[in-house]
Amino acid sequence: MQKLIKLNTVGWITVVSAVILLLASILKHELFQSTAFDLGIFDQAIYLISQGKPPISTYMGFHILGDHAALIHYLLAALYKIYPTVYWLFVVQSVSLALGTIPTWYLALQAGLKESQALAMAIVYLLYPVVFNVNLFDFHPEVIALPLFLAAVLFARQGKIVWFGISIIFILACKAVLSLTVVAMGFWLLVFDKRRVCGLIAILAGIAWFLISTQIIIPTFSGKEAAAVGRYSYLGNSVFEIATNLILKPGIIFGTIFSLDNLGYIILLIIPIIWGLSYASIKPLLGAVPCIALNLLTDYQTQKDLVHQYSLPALPFLIIAVISTLAAGKGWLQTKRAIIIWSIVSFLCLAKYTYFGGRYLKTIDTWGATREAISLVKTKGSVYTTAEISPHLSHRELINFTSNNVPSNLAQFNYILLNTRHPGWGSSQEFAIGLVNKLKSEQKFNLQYQRDDVYLFVKKN
Repeated sequence: MQKLIKLNTVGWITVVSAVILLLASILKHELFQSTAFDLGIFDQAIYLISQGKPPISTYMGFHILGDHAALIHYLLAALYKIYPTVYWLFVVQSVSLALGTIPTWYLALQAGLKESQALAMAIVYLLYPVVFNVNLFDFHPEVIALPLFLAAVLFARQGKIVWFGISIIFILACKAVLSLTVVAMGFWLLVFDKRRVCGLIAILAGIAWFLISTQIIIPTFSGKEAAAVGRYSYLGNSVFEIATNLILKPGIIFGTIFSLDNLGYIILLIIPIIWGLSYASIKPLLGAVPCIALNLLTDYQTQKDLVHQYSLPALPFLIIAVISTLAAGKGWLQTKRAIIIWSIVSFLCLAKYTYFGGRYLKTIDTWGATREAISLVKTKGSVYTTAEISPHLSHRELINFTSNNVPSNLAQFNYILLNTRHPGWGSSQEFAIGLVNKLKSEQKFNLQYQRDDVYLFVKKN
């Protein structure tokens, strides 16, 4: 009975957390703080799939499978068939992030932790800063894989091979690069956790999908190498060239790995759970190696923080590592109260809830005018607008966001919506004002709306 009460407590914590995450992401979106990269990309592609049209992302210029070979988009499109709205993505993301508490709870109990410690671990998971932060950074399909990694380990330890295999399939469908984490998880399960069948399934499935996605699907649908290859240009210009140089020329990476940026990143990564790391937790951390290594090797700075999604695949294994420490009777903290207090302090220091009191309010002075202008976009005609407005208008075959270069053919757009006061990511006031002046003298467009430096131009019939 007591265990059932604790499970109900975890269930309520999960539901409340999902609601909080959902409201936070919706509020951010309504304040015009979402962007074309990445919410607009996924929303447009999933909408087009739901309409039976080729999911060509006009933000990127190619088929959505050429991005990360994320087959999960086709499953998400079923929700858009019920009703096409971007809010489905917020629901999926918030629920996925919150659901990680359930397998965390069961993994903790399975490892022999007391129920109070298991409840504390569920809260540790929720309060790990990247969970809240990534929820605010538009939408990314790999959030669906987060609870699935934890569930996969649970199924492996329970001997539920079929459910383990299903979890792996869905994980791989979320993003091509997750195949590396699946392989690492499989190696850990095979060699150290003695789950040989599940370990072999993960290794073989991960390797196979990595080769299929990076060498066939992504090049076929995008016409080039995987998007992230450019972030490792000092190692080579293709996946195989990078892998070869890592093996044959290890010295080339020393200058990149041993840097203050990477040291700061590692500190950020472990501070929320440093109390629970010990020798007993080393083995489960093998699953986090691909994710952390990719972030250390890149010169792309946004992969070295807890704000973006790049550290997400490491989180399940950090949590499992802490559970292993507690199960071995080690760790700085042992009681539920002390563990939760540490997590709360870490969250308050590293979570980006403060954005709602500053960064997200910077464009509030044009909020009303922007909403009015959007309401005047009556058809599914093509749109050219700012990066922040575009996710509100992505349900169409052609949409793009402003940069500091005027498109060669403005006439391809039926609507041009600009905000000269807040020109948006990738643009500038000088560009926006210049484009407004150009359009005012353009015979093909009418100025339909103007208020608070927000302009809507509509192409003449």
